[in-house]
Amino acid sequence: MKHPNFQLSPEITRALNMGAPIVALESTVITHGLPHPQNLQLARDMEKQVRDNGATPATIALLDGKIRIGLSDLELIRLADAESDSTLPTGRFAKVSHRDFATAIVKKLDGGTTVAGTMFAANMAGIKVFATGGIGGVHKESAFDISTDLRSLAEIPTIVVCAGAKAILDLPATLEYLETMGVPVIGYQTDEFPAFYSRESGLGVSARLDSPEEIAEFAKAHWNLGMRGGVLVANPIPEKESISKSKLEPMIAKASAEAIGQGIHGQGLTPFLLSRINELTKGKSLKANIALLLNNARLAAEIAKEMNVKKKEWAI
Repeated sequence: MKHPNFQLSPEITRALNMGAPIVALESTVITHGLPHPQNLQLARDMEKQVRDNGATPATIALLDGKIRIGLSDLELIRLADAESDSTLPTGRFAKVSHRDFATAIVKKLDGGTTVAGTMFAANMAGIKVFATGGIGGVHKESAFDISTDLRSLAEIPTIVVCAGAKAILDLPATLEYLETMGVPVIGYQTDEFPAFYSRESGLGVSARLDSPEEIAEFAKAHWNLGMRGGVLVANPIPEKESISKSKLEPMIAKASAEAIGQGIHGQGLTPFLLSRINELTKGKSLKANIALLLNNARLAAEIAKEMNVKKKEWAI
């Protein structure tokens, strides 16, 4: 891939040239999602989880105004150590989604890519599988506050492995939006849409698939029909790390009310809510977040391997 605004690491360049399985990883979880030093340890552990399961990790971020695909350990440290800010163009580290790339490039900013931003960059590089924590969606605080993640899922042909949508969101409205946009929601070994920290939501999925091979076959059929959007794979958090929906709901309601009272909205809302919920759960939600991220990285690597086996059959 040759583009003046993209810079691929030597490892990712080799993997692409060899046709090896690759898994894209986002960077806002490092710059905006987790506190230091847990963010750095998570970044390293996610890459290790991908490698241990037979794929190459491609962490994506903005450094000095360049879209970087594949980072060195020193660059991961740089991401983890930097002070972040959710608002462009201020702040040492920006939160970069679709609308923010040009600003970050022109101003030569550093930044962490969101789910939508990572999907865009991965697709430009030809990477088809992406592991994240939970996607964004429709916020409870305002029905007009809808994450760009949903539009990206409708438009970018990527398999996105997540633990459902973030529990702070309006999950029924988020699933309705995905249905309207024609995005298949696959439950991995489950008939129920997971709710990030919780395995249960009371909501269904559009299809259940029980193996990485089935998911790769589904994506092939989906895209060979001419569909251009993504495939969302909802992978429930491991049971021993999950937090029940009944325990979480009052805490989410409290955090949401505080956000409204403080006038927090836009790109700053999700980091505030996740941080406040971690305080209210006395650190349990942070442990759950880390567990589900590593679980998703593992599954994404397994899917990427299956897709690599079948790559000659793809018509996209």
